[in-house]
Amino acid sequence: MKNIFDIIFARGEHVCPWWFCYAFDNPVRKLFQDPYKILSPYVKKGFTIIDIGPGMGYFTIPLLKLVGKNGKVIAVDIQEKMLMALKRRAIRSGVNANLITHLSKPDDFGLNKKTDFILAFWMLHEVPDKIQFLNNIKKLMKNSACALLAEPMIHVTKRAFEQTIKMAEQCGFKIQDHPPISLSRSVLLTLT
Repeated sequence: MKNIFDIIFARGEHVCPWWFCYAFDNPVRKLFQDPYKILSPYVKKGFTIIDIGPGMGYFTIPLLKLVGKNGKVIAVDIQEKMLMALKRRAIRSGVNANLITHLSKPDDFGLNKKTDFILAFWMLHEVPDKIQFLNNIKKLMKNSACALLAEPMIHVTKRAFEQTIKMAEQCGFKIQDHPPISLSRSVLLTLT
């Protein structure tokens, strides 16, 4: 069993436990990672969005507000407890009507819905097969869609992130931008 320091400092492969997400979802985080500033350039009313590894909804709740009542957010996670906590938060925020939670397998999302935007925030370093992951998200994107991938600087070196970007290009993605996101390495991917 891994101890808390193994989890915090990413010693070995891991999946962030559901209970640790309380450390990430707090009001102080909004001072340096405002979800609306990060997401609003890419999200419009009526969009269908997939949030992969949503945790307890730090970005999911704002995404639901940004897409409005005609949009939809599909939150995909491999941990049922994470999705249950997210549902409770969405209900408390009054935005649960357009939330779909989806329990996936680690190597297969089990979805076939084409989407306008995909978010994978601070979770890709937990994925053992990044090529398969990238190919899976590519299948879920409309031609006009984009995907925002962001990784924590504390877990992912610049070199490792550059390798992930090369893998994305090998999978057929185009690099559109490297949006500045505090404490993160990020890339905006498109199909064209």
